[in-house]
Amino acid sequence: MTPRKKPAKLDDVRSNGWLDAMKSSSPPRKKLIKGFNIEVAADDIDIAYHSWMIKYPSALKSFEQISKHAKNKKIAVFLDYDGTLSPIVDDPDRAFMSDAMRSAVRNVAKYFPTAIISGRSRDKVYELVGLTELFYAGSHGMDIMGPVKHTESDDGHPNCVRSIDQEGKEVNLFQPAREFIPMIDEVFRTLVENTKDIKGAKVENHKFCTSVHYRNVEEKNWPIIAQCVHDILKDYPRLRLTHGRKVLEVRPVIDWNKGKAVEFLLESLGLSDRDDVLPIYIGDDKTDEDAFKVLKEGNMGYGILVSSVPKESNAIFSVRDPSEVKKFLKALVRWKRLEEA
Repeated sequence: MTPRKKPAKLDDVRSNGWLDAMKSSSPPRKKLIKGFNIEVAADDIDIAYHSWMIKYPSALKSFEQISKHAKNKKIAVFLDYDGTLSPIVDDPDRAFMSDAMRSAVRNVAKYFPTAIISGRSRDKVYELVGLTELFYAGSHGMDIMGPVKHTESDDGHPNCVRSIDQEGKEVNLFQPAREFIPMIDEVFRTLVENTKDIKGAKVENHKFCTSVHYRNVEEKNWPIIAQCVHDILKDYPRLRLTHGRKVLEVRPVIDWNKGKAVEFLLESLGLSDRDDVLPIYIGDDKTDEDAFKVLKEGNMGYGILVSSVPKESNAIFSVRDPSEVKKFLKALVRWKRLEEA
Protein backbone atom coordinates (compact mmCIF):
# COMPACT_ATOMS: atom_id res chain seq x y z
CA MET A 1 0.00 0.00 0.00
CA THR A 2 1.38 3.39 -1.00
CA PRO A 3 1.75 5.70 2.02
CA ARG A 4 -0.37 8.84 1.96
CA LYS A 5 1.57 11.83 0.70
CA LYS A 6 2.42 14.25 3.49
CA PRO A 7 1.78 17.98 3.13
CA ALA A 8 4.66 19.90 1.62
CA LYS A 9 5.90 23.19 3.03
CA LEU A 10 4.09 24.48 6.08
CA ASP A 11 5.61 27.87 5.21
CA ASP A 12 2.93 28.17 2.49
CA VAL A 13 0.08 28.47 4.96
CA ARG A 14 2.07 30.67 7.34
CA SER A 15 3.05 33.17 4.66
CA ASN A 16 -0.48 33.62 3.30
CA GLY A 17 -1.99 34.25 6.72
CA TRP A 18 -4.10 31.11 6.94
CA LEU A 19 -2.80 30.15 10.37
CA ASP A 20 -3.40 33.62 11.78
CA ALA A 21 -6.97 33.50 10.48
CA MET A 22 -7.49 30.05 11.98
CA LYS A 23 -6.29 31.20 15.40
CA SER A 24 -8.42 34.34 15.34
CA SER A 25 -11.60 32.54 14.28
CA SER A 26 -12.37 31.65 17.90
CA PRO A 27 -10.29 33.78 20.31
CA PRO A 28 -9.07 31.95 23.44
CA ARG A 29 -10.15 33.52 26.71
CA LYS A 30 -6.81 33.06 28.44
CA LYS A 31 -4.73 35.14 26.06
CA LEU A 32 -4.62 38.73 25.03
CA ILE A 33 -7.34 39.58 22.54
CA LYS A 34 -8.02 42.62 20.47
CA GLY A 35 -11.36 44.34 20.51
CA PHE A 36 -12.63 47.76 19.66
CA ASN A 37 -9.08 49.02 18.92
CA ILE A 38 -7.80 48.06 22.38
CA GLU A 39 -5.92 45.06 23.71
CA VAL A 40 -7.13 43.52 26.94
CA ALA A 41 -6.42 40.51 29.13
CA ALA A 42 -9.03 37.78 29.30
CA ASP A 43 -10.03 38.80 32.83
CA ASP A 44 -11.00 42.20 31.44
CA ILE A 45 -13.12 40.80 28.61
CA ASP A 46 -16.33 42.18 30.12
CA ILE A 47 -14.84 45.68 30.25
CA ALA A 48 -13.86 45.43 26.59
CA TYR A 49 -17.28 44.00 25.70
CA HIS A 50 -19.14 46.87 27.35
CA SER A 51 -16.92 49.36 25.53
CA TRP A 52 -17.58 47.54 22.27
CA MET A 53 -21.33 47.68 22.88
CA ILE A 54 -21.24 51.46 22.61
CA LYS A 55 -20.74 50.87 18.90
CA TYR A 56 -22.87 47.72 18.69
CA PRO A 57 -25.66 48.21 21.26
CA SER A 58 -27.79 45.36 22.53
CA ALA A 59 -30.73 44.62 20.24
CA LEU A 60 -32.74 43.75 23.36
CA LYS A 61 -32.06 47.06 25.10
CA SER A 62 -32.60 48.87 21.79
CA PHE A 63 -35.84 47.06 20.98
CA GLU A 64 -37.99 50.17 21.44
CA GLN A 65 -35.87 51.97 18.84
CA ILE A 66 -36.11 49.01 16.45
CA SER A 67 -39.88 48.67 16.90
CA LYS A 68 -40.43 52.39 16.28
CA HIS A 69 -38.60 52.08 12.97
CA ALA A 70 -40.58 48.92 12.17
CA LYS A 71 -43.99 50.55 12.66
CA ASN A 72 -46.10 50.35 9.48
CA LYS A 73 -43.36 48.37 7.75
CA LYS A 74 -43.25 44.79 6.55
CA ILE A 75 -40.54 42.91 8.44
CA ALA A 76 -38.59 40.03 6.88
CA VAL A 77 -36.43 37.91 9.18
CA PHE A 78 -33.23 36.14 8.13
CA LEU A 79 -31.39 33.81 10.51
CA ASP A 80 -28.10 31.94 10.51
CA TYR A 81 -28.24 28.53 12.21
CA ASP A 82 -25.03 27.51 14.01
CA GLY A 83 -24.17 29.87 16.85
CA THR A 84 -27.43 31.76 16.29
CA LEU A 85 -30.31 29.32 16.69
CA SER A 86 -28.14 26.58 18.18
CA PRO A 87 -25.02 26.76 20.35
CA ILE A 88 -21.60 26.12 18.84
CA VAL A 89 -20.71 22.55 19.84
CA ASP A 90 -17.72 20.26 19.34
CA ASP A 91 -19.62 17.92 17.01
CA PRO A 92 -21.51 19.83 14.26
CA ASP A 93 -23.86 16.86 13.85
CA ARG A 94 -25.10 17.54 17.40
CA ALA A 95 -25.80 21.25 16.99
CA PHE A 96 -29.47 20.92 17.90
CA MET A 97 -31.78 23.84 18.50
CA SER A 98 -33.92 23.70 21.62
CA ASP A 99 -37.67 23.16 21.52
CA ALA A 100 -38.09 26.66 22.97
CA MET A 101 -36.01 28.15 20.15
CA ARG A 102 -37.95 26.18 17.54
CA SER A 103 -41.20 27.49 19.02
CA ALA A 104 -39.86 31.06 18.92
CA VAL A 105 -38.86 30.72 15.26
CA ARG A 106 -42.20 29.12 14.38
CA ASN A 107 -44.06 32.04 15.97
CA VAL A 108 -41.90 34.57 14.12
CA ALA A 109 -42.77 32.84 10.83
CA LYS A 110 -46.50 33.23 11.61
CA TYR A 111 -46.13 37.00 11.36
CA PHE A 112 -43.10 37.63 9.13
CA PRO A 113 -41.51 35.99 6.08
CA THR A 114 -38.63 34.05 7.65
CA ALA A 115 -35.61 32.34 6.12
CA ILE A 116 -32.65 30.35 7.42
CA ILE A 117 -29.40 31.13 5.57
CA SER A 118 -26.72 28.65 6.61
CA GLY A 119 -23.35 27.35 5.52
CA ARG A 120 -24.72 23.84 5.93
CA SER A 121 -26.41 22.01 3.08
CA ARG A 122 -30.03 23.04 2.64
CA ASP A 123 -31.25 19.50 3.35
CA LYS A 124 -29.20 19.28 6.55
CA VAL A 125 -30.34 22.61 7.97
CA TYR A 126 -33.97 21.71 7.16
CA GLU A 127 -33.46 18.41 8.99
CA LEU A 128 -32.14 20.28 12.05
CA VAL A 129 -34.83 22.99 12.07
CA GLY A 130 -37.78 20.93 10.87
CA LEU A 131 -40.17 23.82 10.21
CA THR A 132 -42.05 23.85 6.91
CA GLU A 133 -43.13 27.46 7.44
CA LEU A 134 -39.67 28.80 6.60
CA PHE A 135 -37.58 29.36 3.50
CA TYR A 136 -34.17 27.69 3.47
CA ALA A 137 -30.87 28.70 1.89
CA GLY A 138 -27.94 26.32 2.28
CA SER A 139 -24.26 26.46 1.31
CA HIS A 140 -24.04 30.18 2.22
CA GLY A 141 -26.96 31.00 -0.06
CA MET A 142 -25.86 28.93 -3.06
CA ASP A 143 -28.84 26.58 -2.66
CA ILE A 144 -32.10 28.45 -2.06
CA MET A 145 -35.61 27.08 -1.87
CA GLY A 146 -37.80 30.16 -1.81
CA PRO A 147 -41.20 31.46 -2.84
CA VAL A 148 -42.34 31.65 -6.44
CA LYS A 149 -41.53 35.17 -7.50
CA HIS A 150 -43.99 38.00 -7.20
CA THR A 151 -42.22 39.92 -9.95
CA GLU A 152 -43.58 40.25 -13.47
CA SER A 153 -40.62 38.49 -15.04
CA ASP A 154 -39.45 35.10 -13.80
CA ASP A 155 -36.47 34.70 -16.11
CA GLY A 156 -34.00 37.03 -14.39
CA HIS A 157 -31.98 34.14 -12.94
CA PRO A 158 -31.01 31.33 -15.35
CA ASN A 159 -30.22 28.99 -12.44
CA CYS A 160 -33.71 29.30 -10.99
CA VAL A 161 -36.18 26.45 -11.61
CA ARG A 162 -39.63 25.57 -10.30
CA SER A 163 -39.76 22.76 -7.77
CA ILE A 164 -42.01 21.30 -5.06
CA ASP A 165 -41.30 21.60 -1.32
CA GLN A 166 -41.97 19.11 1.48
CA GLU A 167 -45.64 20.14 1.68
CA GLY A 168 -46.22 19.93 -2.06
CA LYS A 169 -46.19 23.71 -2.57
CA GLU A 170 -44.63 25.18 -5.69
CA VAL A 171 -41.34 26.92 -4.94
CA ASN A 172 -38.35 28.37 -6.72
CA LEU A 173 -35.12 26.39 -6.46
CA PHE A 174 -32.11 28.62 -7.10
CA GLN A 175 -28.64 27.08 -7.39
CA PRO A 176 -26.13 29.50 -8.97
CA ALA A 177 -23.21 27.11 -8.39
CA ARG A 178 -24.84 23.95 -9.76
CA GLU A 179 -22.00 23.31 -12.23
CA PHE A 180 -19.54 23.02 -9.32
CA ILE A 181 -21.20 20.00 -7.67
CA PRO A 182 -18.90 17.35 -9.27
CA MET A 183 -15.84 19.45 -8.37
CA ILE A 184 -16.96 19.88 -4.75
CA ASP A 185 -17.62 16.13 -4.49
CA GLU A 186 -14.11 15.42 -5.75
CA VAL A 187 -12.51 17.85 -3.29
CA PHE A 188 -14.60 16.44 -0.45
CA ARG A 189 -13.39 12.89 -1.11
CA THR A 190 -9.77 14.07 -1.33
CA LEU A 191 -10.04 16.03 1.91
CA VAL A 192 -11.54 13.04 3.73
CA GLU A 193 -8.64 10.88 2.57
CA ASN A 194 -5.92 13.44 3.31
CA THR A 195 -7.16 14.31 6.81
CA LYS A 196 -8.18 10.84 7.99
CA ASP A 197 -5.09 10.47 10.18
CA ILE A 198 -5.52 13.85 11.89
CA LYS A 199 -7.31 13.21 15.17
CA GLY A 200 -10.40 15.38 15.60
CA ALA A 201 -10.62 16.60 12.00
CA LYS A 202 -14.08 16.40 10.44
CA VAL A 203 -14.90 17.02 6.77
CA GLU A 204 -18.45 17.80 5.63
CA ASN A 205 -19.97 18.02 2.16
CA HIS A 206 -22.55 20.80 1.94
CA LYS A 207 -23.27 20.10 -1.76
CA PHE A 208 -22.05 23.47 -3.05
CA CYS A 209 -19.15 23.85 -0.63
CA THR A 210 -17.17 21.59 1.66
CA SER A 211 -15.82 22.31 5.13
CA VAL A 212 -13.01 21.04 7.34
CA HIS A 213 -13.71 21.46 11.06
CA TYR A 214 -10.67 21.70 13.33
CA ARG A 215 -12.39 22.57 16.63
CA ASN A 216 -11.38 19.17 18.05
CA VAL A 217 -7.89 19.14 16.53
CA GLU A 218 -4.86 19.92 18.71
CA GLU A 219 -3.53 23.36 17.81
CA LYS A 220 -0.11 21.93 16.96
CA ASN A 221 -1.79 20.06 14.07
CA TRP A 222 -3.62 23.07 12.63
CA PRO A 223 -0.78 23.78 10.16
CA ILE A 224 -1.17 20.25 8.77
CA ILE A 225 -4.91 20.82 8.27
CA ALA A 226 -4.25 24.13 6.56
CA GLN A 227 -1.57 22.65 4.33
CA CYS A 228 -3.86 19.79 3.25
CA VAL A 229 -6.46 22.30 2.10
CA HIS A 230 -3.82 24.56 0.53
CA ASP A 231 -2.32 21.70 -1.51
CA ILE A 232 -5.72 20.66 -2.84
CA LEU A 233 -6.81 24.18 -3.76
CA LYS A 234 -3.69 24.64 -5.91
CA ASP A 235 -5.29 22.20 -8.37
CA TYR A 236 -8.67 23.96 -8.36
CA PRO A 237 -8.34 27.63 -9.39
CA ARG A 238 -12.14 27.96 -9.56
CA LEU A 239 -12.44 27.24 -5.83
CA ARG A 240 -11.47 29.48 -2.92
CA LEU A 241 -11.00 29.28 0.84
CA THR A 242 -13.04 31.13 3.45
CA HIS A 243 -12.72 30.99 7.25
CA GLY A 244 -15.52 30.36 9.73
CA ARG A 245 -15.50 29.64 13.46
CA LYS A 246 -12.81 26.95 13.65
CA VAL A 247 -13.70 25.72 10.19
CA LEU A 248 -12.05 26.05 6.77
CA GLU A 249 -14.54 26.19 3.91
CA VAL A 250 -13.86 25.52 0.23
CA ARG A 251 -16.31 27.39 -1.99
CA PRO A 252 -16.76 28.14 -5.71
CA VAL A 253 -15.33 31.37 -7.05
CA ILE A 254 -18.62 33.02 -7.94
CA ASP A 255 -20.14 36.37 -7.09
CA TRP A 256 -22.57 34.95 -4.56
CA ASN A 257 -22.80 35.04 -0.77
CA LYS A 258 -25.30 35.44 2.05
CA GLY A 259 -25.84 39.08 1.14
CA LYS A 260 -26.80 38.12 -2.41
CA ALA A 261 -29.09 35.45 -0.96
CA VAL A 262 -30.90 38.07 1.14
CA GLU A 263 -31.38 40.26 -1.94
CA PHE A 264 -32.66 37.29 -3.95
CA LEU A 265 -35.16 36.27 -1.28
CA LEU A 266 -36.42 39.83 -0.84
CA GLU A 267 -36.95 40.05 -4.59
CA SER A 268 -38.72 36.67 -4.62
CA LEU A 269 -41.00 37.84 -1.81
CA GLY A 270 -41.82 41.04 -3.68
CA LEU A 271 -40.11 43.08 -0.96
CA SER A 272 -37.13 44.57 -2.79
CA ASP A 273 -36.72 48.28 -3.57
CA ARG A 274 -39.48 49.28 -1.16
CA ASP A 275 -39.39 51.87 1.60
CA ASP A 276 -41.99 50.02 3.67
CA VAL A 277 -39.85 46.91 4.22
CA LEU A 278 -37.51 46.26 7.15
CA PRO A 279 -35.24 43.21 6.81
CA ILE A 280 -33.59 41.93 10.00
CA TYR A 281 -30.64 39.55 9.73
CA ILE A 282 -29.22 37.74 12.78
CA GLY A 283 -25.94 35.82 12.56
CA ASP A 284 -22.66 35.12 14.32
CA ASP A 285 -20.16 34.15 11.61
CA LYS A 286 -17.80 35.96 9.24
CA THR A 287 -19.94 34.78 6.34
CA ASP A 288 -22.89 36.71 7.79
CA GLU A 289 -20.96 39.96 7.31
CA ASP A 290 -21.93 39.98 3.61
CA ALA A 291 -25.59 40.11 4.63
CA PHE A 292 -24.94 42.75 7.29
CA LYS A 293 -23.12 44.83 4.68
CA VAL A 294 -25.99 44.66 2.19
CA LEU A 295 -28.48 45.91 4.79
CA LYS A 296 -26.14 48.60 6.13
CA GLU A 297 -24.99 50.02 2.80
CA GLY A 298 -28.50 50.00 1.38
CA ASN A 299 -29.91 51.52 4.59
CA MET A 300 -32.43 48.70 4.29
CA GLY A 301 -32.69 47.19 7.74
CA TYR A 302 -30.78 45.88 10.73
CA GLY A 303 -27.97 43.39 11.06
CA ILE A 304 -27.66 41.85 14.52
CA LEU A 305 -24.36 40.17 15.40
CA VAL A 306 -24.37 37.27 17.86
CA SER A 307 -21.12 37.55 19.81
CA SER A 308 -19.86 37.46 23.39
CA VAL A 309 -16.47 38.90 22.41
CA PRO A 310 -15.65 42.27 20.80
CA LYS A 311 -15.08 42.18 17.04
CA GLU A 312 -15.57 44.55 14.15
CA SER A 313 -18.74 44.04 12.15
CA ASN A 314 -21.10 45.54 9.58
CA ALA A 315 -23.97 44.81 11.97
CA ILE A 316 -25.85 47.63 13.71
CA PHE A 317 -26.84 45.82 16.90
CA SER A 318 -25.63 42.81 18.88
CA VAL A 319 -26.79 40.03 21.19
CA ARG A 320 -24.54 37.83 23.30
CA ASP A 321 -25.69 34.30 22.44
CA PRO A 322 -28.56 32.14 21.14
CA SER A 323 -30.52 32.65 24.37
CA GLU A 324 -30.63 36.39 23.63
CA VAL A 325 -31.58 35.63 20.01
CA LYS A 326 -34.58 33.73 21.37
CA LYS A 327 -35.52 36.66 23.62
CA PHE A 328 -35.32 39.04 20.67
CA LEU A 329 -37.51 36.82 18.47
CA LYS A 330 -40.10 36.50 21.24
CA ALA A 331 -40.06 40.27 21.74
CA LEU A 332 -40.66 40.73 18.01
CA VAL A 333 -43.72 38.47 18.15
CA ARG A 334 -45.11 40.19 21.28
CA TRP A 335 -44.72 43.58 19.62
CA LYS A 336 -46.49 42.41 16.45
CA ARG A 337 -49.39 40.95 18.42
CA LEU A 338 -49.85 44.24 20.26
CA GLU A 339 -49.72 46.11 16.96
CA GLU A 340 -52.51 43.93 15.59
CA ALA A 341 -54.63 43.99 18.77
